[in-house]
Amino acid sequence: QVQLVESGGGLVQPGGSLRLSCAASGIISSFAAMGWYRQAPGNERELVARIRYGGMTNYADSVKGRFTISTDNVKNTVYLQMNSLKPEDTAVYYCNARSWSESEYWGKGTLVTVSS
Repeated sequence: QVQLVESGGGLVQPGGSLRLSCAASGIISSFAAMGWYRQAPGNERELVARIRYGGMTNYADSVKGRFTISTDNVKNTVYLQMNSLKPEDTAVYYCNARSWSESEYWGKGTLVTVSS
C-alpha cells in the first residue's frame, strides 16, 4: 500500500514562499504521475500541478509562473515550491500518486494559509 505524507504547510504573508514536500513509501519513479491538488473551504478539490513519468509537467493557470513541481527520486519525495503566494492560494494541499493501472493514492493534506 502506498503512503504519502505531506509537510511544509503553514502561515505565510502575501508575497511569501513555501515549499511543500510529499514523502512516498513507494518508488515515485514507478508511478505514471505525481501531483499536488488543493481544496479551499466550500470549493472542490482542484489540480495544482502534476509531473508525469518522463518529466512532463502541467500547472493550473492560476499558479503558472509562481509554483514549481519537482521530484527527488532518491528520496522518493515530490516538492511544490510556491512563490508569490496570494490569499486565494489558501487551502489544504494534497499529494497524489497515480499508478499505471490508474489507481489513485492520496495523502492526508497540509494546510497553507496566506494572510497578513
